[in-house]
Amino acid sequence: MTETADDLSAPLGRDKPRRKRRLRLPFTAMQLLAVLLGLFLVSFAGFAIFNKDPLGGEPMTRLAIREPNAADKAGDDKPAAAGHGQDSKQESKQETKDAPKQAGEQKTVTMIDGSTGMRHDVVIGGDAAGKSETAAASAPPPVMAGIDPKLLEKSRYGMIPAVSGDLKPFNVYAADADRAKAAKMPVVAILIGGLGVGAAKTTDAIMRLPAAVTLAFTPYGSDPGKLAERARAQRHEIFLQIPMEPYDFPDNDPGPQTLLTSLSADQNMDRLYWHLSRMQGYAGLTNFMGARFIATEPAMQPIIREAAKRGLGFFDDGSSPRSIAPQAAGSQAMPFGKGDIAIDAVPTPAEIDRALTKLEAAARERGVAVGTASALPVSIERIGAWTKTLGDRGILLVPLTTAMLKSKSS
Repeated sequence: MTETADDLSAPLGRDKPRRKRRLRLPFTAMQLLAVLLGLFLVSFAGFAIFNKDPLGGEPMTRLAIREPNAADKAGDDKPAAAGHGQDSKQESKQETKDAPKQAGEQKTVTMIDGSTGMRHDVVIGGDAAGKSETAAASAPPPVMAGIDPKLLEKSRYGMIPAVSGDLKPFNVYAADADRAKAAKMPVVAILIGGLGVGAAKTTDAIMRLPAAVTLAFTPYGSDPGKLAERARAQRHEIFLQIPMEPYDFPDNDPGPQTLLTSLSADQNMDRLYWHLSRMQGYAGLTNFMGARFIATEPAMQPIIREAAKRGLGFFDDGSSPRSIAPQAAGSQAMPFGKGDIAIDAVPTPAEIDRALTKLEAAARERGVAVGTASALPVSIERIGAWTKTLGDRGILLVPLTTAMLKSKSS
């Protein structure tokens, strides 16, 4: 009715003004935002599902791998006894070229925790060898020069000693000595331990001490096999030190793969094989620390049996008065020796000289005596000076194996 009245009262000849219509979208702004968000999520999901490079954006390195030439193939065909396992065939030649070994560099080895079966990697090298862990692994050490391949057996960790017929590592790798002369006069033997970690002190012991001094290497170090090979080249006989549990473990920790009284015989045997594979050419084993382990018969007996089975001797450094090693070795009829005097228990020149004098007296009294020492500069200096006049005093310096055989026969 109002609209009709307006039309009648409007002046003639004038059109009625029309209302402007607003443009209305078929959806709201919130609906548009929801649609866009949905499309984004769908696109992202499709990218994640169908993209062939789900790690796109991560740093990448591309290496060119060339076909091996004839020389490479010839090298790959060498047997494992030459010191190269299957893993070493796959090492990058570019890596070998760009990353030459440096003196004292650290390597790592993958270890199996004997108690849990878990794998982890530990640093082998430097003066802190065996105490650090890292995320890399190294190949087994190569077979050393002058090693009889018939006296080696392959294990999961590398080559370890073995008996071949009448050949035993103890006899084959014992240093030359005048045993007929040694049977007629008092003899002393000296074992220098802790070698293989720290190339400088190891080289000092190798070069400055007489060949008749026996050298014991720990399994830790960047390349203990190379240093042991150098020692053998200088006519030293070598022993391998096996880390064993002390009474104050773990406050006093010998290092990775330590033999423990809390582990089963199989678990300790697995750890022993790792140690045995670190080098070759040793005549026997000796304990590294281990006052608790060497005094625990259920733990120690399997280790002695295994050493005897593999044709090795065993030397007890004498640090544990409750050691059962003499009885265990006697039951296996294997070569055995025990340390009489720790020469550098007090590492001063006067005390070292006093200990050496006691060692002479023990040799005259019993016919044979064995002293132990570390590769401290003062120890090497005083022992080196003492050995120069030892023969003048009617005592013969002999390798440890000779002293062990004389002790067994006397």
